[in-house]
Amino acid sequence: MGKGGSLSDSVLKKILLSYTYVAIWIFLSFTVIVYNKYILDKKMYNWPFPISLTMIHMSFCATLAILLIKVFKFVEPVSMSRDVYLKSVVPIGALYSLSLWLSNSAYIYLSVSFIQMLKALMPVAVYSIGVLLKKENFKSNTMANMISISVGVGIAAYGEARFDTWGVFLQLGAVAFEATRLVMIQILLTSKGITLNPITSLYYVAPCCLAFLSIPWIFVEYPVLKESSSFHFDFVIFGTNSLCAFALNLAVFLLVGKTSALTMNVAGVVKDWLLIAFSWSVIKDTVTPINLFGYGLAFLGVAYYNHAKLQALKAKEAQKKAQQADEEAGRLLEGREGEGNTKRTESED
Repeated sequence: MGKGGSLSDSVLKKILLSYTYVAIWIFLSFTVIVYNKYILDKKMYNWPFPISLTMIHMSFCATLAILLIKVFKFVEPVSMSRDVYLKSVVPIGALYSLSLWLSNSAYIYLSVSFIQMLKALMPVAVYSIGVLLKKENFKSNTMANMISISVGVGIAAYGEARFDTWGVFLQLGAVAFEATRLVMIQILLTSKGITLNPITSLYYVAPCCLAFLSIPWIFVEYPVLKESSSFHFDFVIFGTNSLCAFALNLAVFLLVGKTSALTMNVAGVVKDWLLIAFSWSVIKDTVTPINLFGYGLAFLGVAYYNHAKLQALKAKEAQKKAQQADEEAGRLLEGREGEGNTKRTESED
């Protein structure tokens, strides 16, 4: 087929790989969410201990990360000073532990579909916190878009058949802590030139999360578990659940590393619709027309937000290419001027 054919083949291969990464991430994210709901929901597996479940995940992920880095040398550890760890990783670990604790707790009180609708507020939280911490510039059109997403989520909440105030509070808290964590990663780690893949991030962050979670666990869940003599640790359920959580961390790195964070945001919207459909058809959660209308409005806002980010990235890339072209042209011009000066010097001689 010649050069044109080989180029189209490589492009096709790249597209297929991107869709494969997206599919893997959606599948694992979907699986972890439904699995956690199954374990925590009182009507299903009936083990309503979200802190304990999160600690099991963190223990499993930390152990695997340590083995992969220290024993099997699969990944090189990142060079990090004690000062950077205390000032950067510890705050991020604290926020991550709070986000996981509250989000897992919400599954006890809310349906999977409604939780996905509330998660549409994530761009609103990230943008608002970014503006407050001066990492984002305030733009009236972006804020108007954030308001439209919030209104959509508000309508979805109004139409929720199984509305639980405490559950909504927990999920909104999880969104706020997760958004703060994402902004803090940008501020604390990116500014210091530190990049962590999922294995190294779990190596540093998971033990930190475990330490933070152990404090509320001792006072909230440990006394209840101690009195519950009927509970026996199910290695199959908790082992496969933890393995899915670890695999999801790897899938996040694969998706973002091979495509972009924007692709993950778009894939997240697809995953949310799939979860809403699954929640309604399989788990038999009630999804009302007002739910769908509200989430549809929020979905349009999120889609526009992702589109605006894509346009901004394209404009930035075009500007970068134009700058590189100008620099290249400048170097060529300097080279020609240098040649001209050399020739004039030779003719004078």
